[in-house]
Amino acid sequence: MSLPRRHVVVAGVGAAVGVGGTAHAGSRRSRTVWIAGDSTAAQKYADAAPETGWGTALPFLLGRGLVVANHALNGRSSKSLVDEGRLDALLAGVRPGDLLLVQFAHNDEKTEDPARYTEPWTTYQRYLRLYLDGARSRGARPVLATPVERRRFDADGRAVPSHGEYPAAMRAPARRERVTLLDVQALSLALWQELRPEATQAYFNWTDTKQDNTHFSPTGAIAVARLVAREPLRTRVLAPYDVRRLDEEIPSSWITWPEAAA
Repeated sequence: MSLPRRHVVVAGVGAAVGVGGTAHAGSRRSRTVWIAGDSTAAQKYADAAPETGWGTALPFLLGRGLVVANHALNGRSSKSLVDEGRLDALLAGVRPGDLLLVQFAHNDEKTEDPARYTEPWTTYQRYLRLYLDGARSRGARPVLATPVERRRFDADGRAVPSHGEYPAAMRAPARRERVTLLDVQALSLALWQELRPEATQAYFNWTDTKQDNTHFSPTGAIAVARLVAREPLRTRVLAPYDVRRLDEEIPSSWITWPEAAA
């Protein structure tokens, strides 16, 4: 999940995307849903198409008064995003009432890379605490999301978990600290199992030249974003008027890939 330098310049700023206009006739400001995560959630650019992060599709599912600021970046872990100063940059824009949605593990798992690796029950949890404390210190609400599953099946066609102990290591502090948890790992695993191996190819970045079982096509990004949007509604983090199109088809043509800055 490496990130070309020119993508760092653009994506590091974190583009805010409106999802339905300003809040309630201008009587109060819109709330922002901030995303801190890795390439599975990140904005993609024209040279990566059709690869799509679920954070790109999330605005289509959120209602009036909510804005998405996607600070997810290719190749980042809970550790490296902090160590690069990007969490501080994100928190500088956070305001009371906002949500900080945190999804990491894909790159935390890279034992061979000390710049990104975290151990599930120690350093991973310590870095997650920085996101929780940072959001709360700004009057925002932290929300933890377990990592979306890769496309991995056994010989019998059963969807197989790929994230080891990281999902459990995220669930534990969520319970302990009473932080809302979106169990995207369990939900996405169930979705891939329902779809079965052949059908899931359309949800991942499979092209004529690539068979990528980690990153998503527009169809997959929309499906995962739908899982992400439903859970805050179920857990009452968001109200019914905060979400839309949860059961409607969203055309893949709505997904776009802007040119990256030089």
